[in-house]
Amino acid sequence: MGEHLVKRYSTVKLYGVEESEVRETIADLLLLKQPSMRIDNLDTEMHIILSASGDSEDEAKNIIKPIAKEIKSRFGNRIYSTKTKETLEMAVVRLLEKHDLTLSTAESCTGGLLAGRIINVPGVSEVFKEGFITYTNKSKRKTLNVSKGTLKKYGAVSTQTAKEMATGAIFASASDVSVAVTGIAGPDGGTEAKPVGLVYIACYVDEKIKIEEHRFQGDRQQVREQSVTAALDLLRRVVLERYS
Repeated sequence: MGEHLVKRYSTVKLYGVEESEVRETIADLLLLKQPSMRIDNLDTEMHIILSASGDSEDEAKNIIKPIAKEIKSRFGNRIYSTKTKETLEMAVVRLLEKHDLTLSTAESCTGGLLAGRIINVPGVSEVFKEGFITYTNKSKRKTLNVSKGTLKKYGAVSTQTAKEMATGAIFASASDVSVAVTGIAGPDGGTEAKPVGLVYIACYVDEKIKIEEHRFQGDRQQVREQSVTAALDLLRRVVLERYS
């Protein structure tokens, strides 16, 4: 190699994977001299930073490329981006743009945080149609047509209510995709059956609804922020599964 080496970096960003699982999955790759790897644990996200040096930019890139490809094959759709400056919400908007899809949101415990994260992305007006904040049962019924029977039988924090919120957002906004969040952010309101941190997220795509249950830890703000990130990732995965 020459005297002046060129160093290049690449980032693989994941959501929903513990650091221990990341290390176990790429244990053999972590032993490589080039590219070297660093794992950054960023609360709800894991970033794998690859770096390599070469006589030229192309040489450094060619060292990184096959290893980055191997990492992608091992983690699949749990990787949301390989772009250094791309956030999860940016990846979601890019995916919606790619498939020419419009989006609406329906929020209870997150109170608009989800819509706010999405609207932070430049150019989002091409895909984002409407955001509904339906905090009370009455607003869920009036705005999203959640049935009184569902709320009475299952409660506002339930898979059934999340499903009806997501469906209601589709019909209220005439969008292609919707994501709904309902949960207990705390510090009050929890019970033994439904503790603080219990959150249901529903995503409606192409007349199909996927619902996930989460039990987040932390204070009120942390539960709300974790809910938003989980909702963005569910939306991303559902669209990928349906359209890619």
